[in-house]
Amino acid sequence: MAISNQERITKALELLREGLGPFVERELTNKAKIPISELGTRVIPNDRLNAQKTPSEWDVSALVTVMWDTWQNVFAKTLGYAERSLVSEIRSVRNQWAHQQPFSGDDTYRALDSMERLLNAISAPLQAAEVAQSKSELLRIRYDEQLRNERRKASTGGVENRGNITLPPWREIVTPHKDVATGNYQNAEFAADLWQVYLGGGPEEYSN
Repeated sequence: MAISNQERITKALELLREGLGPFVERELTNKAKIPISELGTRVIPNDRLNAQKTPSEWDVSALVTVMWDTWQNVFAKTLGYAERSLVSEIRSVRNQWAHQQPFSGDDTYRALDSMERLLNAISAPLQAAEVAQSKSELLRIRYDEQLRNERRKASTGGVENRGNITLPPWREIVTPHKDVATGNYQNAEFAADLWQVYLGGGPEEYSN
């Protein structure tokens, strides 16, 4: 059974959280020099759900928000401008998902691609591979839909075009008898006497 775009985004965000958690925790402790036990209260003190947890337990919203807010002091030393753009885009995707806004096929593919790229950039290959698989499934579904639409159009177009076919005159297909073609015949010989046929008479080729 095919899953919806919303469900596909949900799964990808969970994979992103699994990959980002250890990375964010490592970068904050190594570069920001903040003990793990104090990371939540010092970095996200207003986030009641995550402040008492370690980064590996934060939700994806807290992870990408911290990455964005501490980029220059922490994450810019490991990642580049391209990854910063990915973080910004993923924050928007997460907000759209949280508000139950619809995702088109193109939007879903782009979101999955951005998450896969970020996971590869932080060396989370297992999660990146699962997101890539979801991308491939989405492409296959889109291809199947396009193929069905093309077949439907071709079938409909074939029926419509039949009405536009011009048949050639019968004289170009059937060659009349020589005496008919030249006009050297008598009406009595050319046409059957239907009354004689009704009475059981007339030539055999007409009465049969």
